[in-house]
Amino acid sequence: MEQFIFYLLIFCIGTLFGSFFTLAVYRLPLHQDITHKRSYCPNCNHKLGFWDMIPILSYLALGGKCRYCKQKIRIRYLFLEIFTGIIFLLFAMSINLSFQILEISKLVYLVVGLLYFSGLIIIAGIDKEKHNICKSVILYETVLMAIYIIYLYIVEKTNIYRYVMYFFALFIFIVMDNYYLKKKVKSSYVLEILELSSIMTIFSYEIGYILSVFLTLVTIGIEGILRKIQKNKKTFNLKNLPIGFYLVVFNIIVIIGINWLACRW
Repeated sequence: MEQFIFYLLIFCIGTLFGSFFTLAVYRLPLHQDITHKRSYCPNCNHKLGFWDMIPILSYLALGGKCRYCKQKIRIRYLFLEIFTGIIFLLFAMSINLSFQILEISKLVYLVVGLLYFSGLIIIAGIDKEKHNICKSVILYETVLMAIYIIYLYIVEKTNIYRYVMYFFALFIFIVMDNYYLKKKVKSSYVLEILELSSIMTIFSYEIGYILSVFLTLVTIGIEGILRKIQKNKKTFNLKNLPIGFYLVVFNIIVIIGINWLACRW
């Protein structure tokens, strides 16, 4: 019973984060504040009250409409809250975290993992909508990985050679993106994908990243074949594919899958 309540709490925390992610995905591309400015309806701009922002329940109680202007709320908000709750729950279960025996190393990995997933989900949401990898979220993930590497070195006495190598590559990509290529090209999507790839390799190791890339390529290939069969060639443009979105989705799935197998074999 205690374990069930613990997992239920993890799921509820995930839905709360998911509610915040819907706000972040909407506001970050508009360069709006995501921490201090109160939530509001994007249609009528009315500030939302407490009862309007309860994850999942508020959407269902209001029938998927704004309480004030009755405009339909996009169902993706509900899906993102549920999806995030499930991800948080599956990740906690994948590492076999027990409420009765809380191991510090597993607890730290859980917290870092959930914070890592948080950044990935925001990146995926924005990339799906805008075909853009948000630089501020990349910076957040970079700081998170730096703190995690320091923890591994000081507390767990881990050999951090591979971490430092990929972190250095990440640093180079960020410098190129912000100082050099910024003056040369209008879009730095490829560099942003490389930055995201470096972060993924640090946290999910080479095998996790390679599997994520493989599944992404397979999905893109299948999508291209299906559209070709449907004679819908004009809508399939490699340049406009949200590669970051696919990488994030499969990286989350791969990490949870690998953890699940590692803890049970």
